[in-house]
Amino acid sequence: MKMQYNKIGHSDLKISEVGLGAMSLVQGQDDTNSYIINHARELGINYLDTSDLYDKGKNEELIGRLLSGERDKWILASKVGNKWREDGSGWDWKPSKDYILKAVEDSLRRLKTDYLDLYQLHGGTIDDPFDEIVEAFEILVKQGKIRYYGISSIRPNVFLNYAEHSNIVSDMMQYSILDRRPEEYFSELSKRNISVLARGTVAQGLLIKKAAQKYLSYSVHDVLDIQKRINSIANDLNVSSLALALKYPLLHEPVACCVLGIRTKTQVNALDNVFQEMSTLNIDSYSPLFNVLPKEIKYQDHRK
Repeated sequence: MKMQYNKIGHSDLKISEVGLGAMSLVQGQDDTNSYIINHARELGINYLDTSDLYDKGKNEELIGRLLSGERDKWILASKVGNKWREDGSGWDWKPSKDYILKAVEDSLRRLKTDYLDLYQLHGGTIDDPFDEIVEAFEILVKQGKIRYYGISSIRPNVFLNYAEHSNIVSDMMQYSILDRRPEEYFSELSKRNISVLARGTVAQGLLIKKAAQKYLSYSVHDVLDIQKRINSIANDLNVSSLALALKYPLLHEPVACCVLGIRTKTQVNALDNVFQEMSTLNIDSYSPLFNVLPKEIKYQDHRK
């Protein structure tokens, strides 16, 4: 089964249904990182997501080296808004027009490219200078330095404001079988033709091989029960738990892509059969799970 591709919102970007989150790549592991990038591309993955925050910008430099001569084969995304302190002790939220216009130049230099396909505000609060942030992104679109812009936010009062009053094409949100909080807002985002890029789709590994532990409002016992159901479904349908974890978000409009962090050759090789397995799954495949999952799970804070 070939990779499936979806359009991001009202853009003309068509991205693979599974993308690569570059944050998981390890500095100094050149052979492994090259293998991951090359094999992901062989599998049809064309979306690569990074941020100026990761490794104090070194993650972008790493991607710049890895994509040398191959830039045009990727839909490349980065994020902006967090500024590292000079002493490296942490970062501060700096969502100003001036900072965004400067930060993009640094990201482009590190990534060794003259444009980004998608530039995302990396967070956000309701108190941010909304108009000047949007103005900054619109300037960058007009300058050709970015093709489109989006946001990475799980705060409803923030991402809904951008959905209603800006030209964002996407919102990157944590979304998985264990974290279904975004579903409450999917109809609103779909209505506005804004895609969701799902991160955390394997729930820190709890949906594949990691030992059960507390997660969000779930107890260890709850997680263990869900893990057992997932393993049972996987055995019954002859698919991997990874395929089940990745397919669930994609069955929900407006999810366009599951962004997966991959650190090792073994992890990227585990994708070899996943897309064929995913093609056999539909929402009914998850029926045995629905009696153990809470019927409704919502964001408690930052509601509109």
